[in-house]
Amino acid sequence: MSGTFVGMPAFPPPTPHPAFPVAAREAVRDETLRGNLRHATHTIRAKRAKAVAEVSDWAELREAGKRIKDHTLRHLDRYLEQLEESVTAAGGTVHWAADADEANRIVTELVRATGESEVVKVKSMATQEIGLNEALEAEGIHAYETDLAELIVQLGKDRPSHILVPAIHRNRAEIRDIFRTEMSEWGRPAPEGLTDTPAELAEAARLHLREKFLRAKVGVSGANFMVAETGTLVVVESEGNGRMCLTLPETLISVVGIEKIVPTWRDLEVFLQTLPRSSTAERMNPYTSTWTGTTAQDGPQTFHLVLLDNGRTDTLADEVGRQALRCIRCSACLNVCPVYERAGGHAYGSVYPGPIGAILSPQLRGTQSEIDASLPYASSLCGACYEVCPVAIDIPEVLVHLRERVVEGGQVIREGNKVTLRPAKGHAAERAAMRAARWAFTRPGALRTGQRLASRTRRLHPRTLPGPGKAWSDSRDLPPVPREPFRDWWQRTHGENGGKGGAK
Repeated sequence: MSGTFVGMPAFPPPTPHPAFPVAAREAVRDETLRGNLRHATHTIRAKRAKAVAEVSDWAELREAGKRIKDHTLRHLDRYLEQLEESVTAAGGTVHWAADADEANRIVTELVRATGESEVVKVKSMATQEIGLNEALEAEGIHAYETDLAELIVQLGKDRPSHILVPAIHRNRAEIRDIFRTEMSEWGRPAPEGLTDTPAELAEAARLHLREKFLRAKVGVSGANFMVAETGTLVVVESEGNGRMCLTLPETLISVVGIEKIVPTWRDLEVFLQTLPRSSTAERMNPYTSTWTGTTAQDGPQTFHLVLLDNGRTDTLADEVGRQALRCIRCSACLNVCPVYERAGGHAYGSVYPGPIGAILSPQLRGTQSEIDASLPYASSLCGACYEVCPVAIDIPEVLVHLRERVVEGGQVIREGNKVTLRPAKGHAAERAAMRAARWAFTRPGALRTGQRLASRTRRLHPRTLPGPGKAWSDSRDLPPVPREPFRDWWQRTHGENGGKGGAK
């Protein structure tokens, strides 16, 4: 075996990731990538719309999910303490991790204590966020991804590019080639004569993973939800691989962000309706696994819950940005985003791509790096992401809010090996333009003079903008300047007093 999948850049990235415009410009040149993304996102989008249309009270469910999440976030400290008490009472052990390094250290020590050198993993965004696979590999512990899409990414020494479908940028022929050439290095090789039909690819993955499920003594997972009143964790999936990881190993370690908590089972019922329809366009998930602590002679006999902060408390302190913590990782916003569809997930430089990543990553990591300072601008602000979000996160509002933060804090500029923080030129020009507009609008005489001058010289105005603005105006018509300003027209047609004969 050659090594463990290294995933997306850790928080923060170990090496400087280029700003989004630079990475996106390279991605859009890949016609195969764009074709794969277009086909996949349009298919998922259409199925989701149909599934949601079946529910007559979708708007009410959406509002209920929003309110439950907002209430929980306002009282997060109380519910986390309740969760810890419930998990402990059920036979589990709770660990608190302030950041990625602490979480990785805790998990590594827990695996070492078992004497094992292999773990099987349930698909987990939190473990990708902290770079757990790399941390385990550094200590000689091999982590095997068992979700089909994550397996494809791992075998291909690739990076996930979608929250729900990490290998969305791959087509079936590429997957077949990866299985043929890489499976033997990780375990059972691919069957002879493997084709790119879905059934054969799925069977190859099943055979490859089965030996790992039966051998593994330690499982690692995340969780979609945690129920505070009982200490129950919930994982929803479509394949059943997650359930194998959650039930067969002797030890289970779950790494979960602190925002994944809900107060009661009754609250959970709302999300078990909205999450599957928003993500996989299913009425309910084929596999919904729940576990509460440990049970003698049934499932893992040792359970550890690692509660991860890693920037979430700082995000919670932002009254506008905290709504990003409502996210239930359905990926609906990615599937409708015109920017994501063309650029793909890798350009975002984060385990959280697309619209939600553009507001979540800069809050968890800060806006000091080049990539994080650019992410709030990776959007057309069309609002499609807000319309499909099952917990009503106003992503455009948060994007604008974060743009303000970037402007106030400056931007990281990389010049060779030197990295400096200074205001971006575009932002300085924008501030200068706003100052000039404020000066003109507070001086009516100067404004009228400027309007008259613009009208009299309108024949000389260019049809397109110069410099960087040319690309924008090449596909848009600049509004023509009228023959005379509105104020002059009003005075000419209505007189100084607003009408013929003056005011009565």
